[in-house]
Amino acid sequence: MMQSSTYPPFLSLAIWLPILFGMLVLAIGRDDKPGLTRWFSLAGAVVSFLATIPLIVHFDNAAHGMQFVESTPWIGRFNIMYALGIDGLSLWFVPLTALISIIVVISAWQVIETRVAQYMGSFLILSGLMIGVFCALDGLLFYFFFEATLIPMFIIIGVFGGANRVYAAFKFFLYTFFGSLLTLIAIIYLYNKAGGSFDILAWHKLPLTMKEQVLIFLAFLMAFAVKVPMWPVHTWLPDAHVEAPTGGSVVLAAIMLKLGAYGFLRFSLPIAPDASHYLAGFIITLSLIAVIYIGLVALVQKDMKKLVAYSSIAHMGFVTLGFFVFNPMAMQGGIVQMISHGFISGAMFLCIGVLYDRMHSRQIADYGGVVNRMPKFAAYFVLFSMANCGLPATSGFVGEFMVILGAVQFNFWIGLLAATALIFGAAYSLWMVKRVVFGAIANKHVEELTDINKREFFMFAVLAIAVIAMGLYPAPFTDTMQTSVADLLKHVAISKLP
Repeated sequence: MMQSSTYPPFLSLAIWLPILFGMLVLAIGRDDKPGLTRWFSLAGAVVSFLATIPLIVHFDNAAHGMQFVESTPWIGRFNIMYALGIDGLSLWFVPLTALISIIVVISAWQVIETRVAQYMGSFLILSGLMIGVFCALDGLLFYFFFEATLIPMFIIIGVFGGANRVYAAFKFFLYTFFGSLLTLIAIIYLYNKAGGSFDILAWHKLPLTMKEQVLIFLAFLMAFAVKVPMWPVHTWLPDAHVEAPTGGSVVLAAIMLKLGAYGFLRFSLPIAPDASHYLAGFIITLSLIAVIYIGLVALVQKDMKKLVAYSSIAHMGFVTLGFFVFNPMAMQGGIVQMISHGFISGAMFLCIGVLYDRMHSRQIADYGGVVNRMPKFAAYFVLFSMANCGLPATSGFVGEFMVILGAVQFNFWIGLLAATALIFGAAYSLWMVKRVVFGAIANKHVEELTDINKREFFMFAVLAIAVIAMGLYPAPFTDTMQTSVADLLKHVAISKLP
């Protein structure tokens, strides 16, 4: 159900402000004046973030249905609407996306020296498109935003990435694009089934047969599983992370992976509830493989970026597991894990980026004793690594604990298998910290390292505050999603078979 909004168009501002600033940066940015481009990009990112604050302030936790709704005809002939709205499932991803954009701009301040406008502009445009995914209530509008995010990320990896950037960029693009083709077919089928309507909320009420539901579920799964990414369609992610610039890895891990998980909440579960129950065992199995097997794969990595990339796949396995045990605690835990992972994974890739900027190596074997030369950095790196393995009092613990608790209520053995991730997470995170940060100084390159500057300290401080605050007091996050999660589970529990 949609409630007519009495507020200004906050969602449109959140989407189009960063896109507008990004286009302006591309149009007026000059390589001979990179400083001006950087400050203008930062101003655009900050203004875009401030535009999302009213969403949190005015959000009604107890309200059912969509809030801040905007709806106007887009392509009238085909009944395509420019329809936006958010609920407790999507609220926090809008300011999270805008905040990560600020961090990305700051992180690239001294690192990107050429094509500064193209780099900053691509990220700002990408930020607006990703926010559009979380806000769209029209199926075709969702698909437009969902696919459009590929273009700036393709440019970011392909132009600003490492030695094998072209291979990684094409692999990323082809995996995610082909995965979405079946989704487009499902969207067109639902449009016809709904009597010529792309209204996502109307699709939730369609009386579909079990065969239709299963086919639609599998069609959406192709896109969302690749984007999460779920095992076994995860192989594009490590390559993309390794070759992407630091900012690209941060956005990829912190936000883009969440687009697929969010798709399950907005499309798969409510449109095909009977198929969701029928195929839940399949999704739970894939999720547990991601949690356990990919955790073991992370343990043997020699490249820090690959290790964190595989750990992201394992953590996102918790998210999909939480969604498909049909438990309020687990589903809330999955969403909390998505938000928390945005902070922690972003921070981990920033830490690796700081080391790479100084030594131009991501190999764990090239480091050792970093704490002796970079004590401030080491403190942050240890904190974020601890959060990555689910240390209590950090945000990483809250989501995983809620998912495990809900999974145990669903099935003890599934909960027990999921809990092994805490052991594997501690193993690969602390093993990396031990070899990189502690011990004697390993070589002359580490001897020459300098500690983080004020700019780097600030971006780490923002993320550290978020990780600890969410870990100590997660209520603001769980309270906003409680009503929406209850409504979704109630909807999914009712058969939609004709």
